[in-house]
Amino acid sequence: MPIYQIITETAFTASHALRLPDGSDEPVHSHDWPVAVTVQSDKLDEMDCVMDFHVLEKIVDAVLDPWHEQHLNDVEPFANEAINPSAERVAEQIALAVIQQLPQGVTLVESCVGEAEGCTAVYRP
Repeated sequence: MPIYQIITETAFTASHALRLPDGSDEPVHSHDWPVAVTVQSDKLDEMDCVMDFHVLEKIVDAVLDPWHEQHLNDVEPFANEAINPSAERVAEQIALAVIQQLPQGVTLVESCVGEAEGCTAVYRP
């Protein structure tokens, strides 16, 4: 059975400070976080697409908008030490939010988030 995939790539800028095992925080620092989200389906829609690229882009942008130019430790779902804002958790939270908005028959393959050149975290549900 064939599988079709599409990928949208974007980026956002935000600062964060990981909570360390001893309870302290690392120094606040900023990143340009590149993001890639891959979705798939075994059937194409009425336009012969997995889904409209522009719709996927809008979904991802809506997830990232509240974080752009913010300090991740201060925004949901990372606020109040709920979730440590590591690249792995950022990738996970993007994926969980995108999954809720995908059309029927389309599934999320992975969410990738870069923190520094050559350093990428991947979340696969």
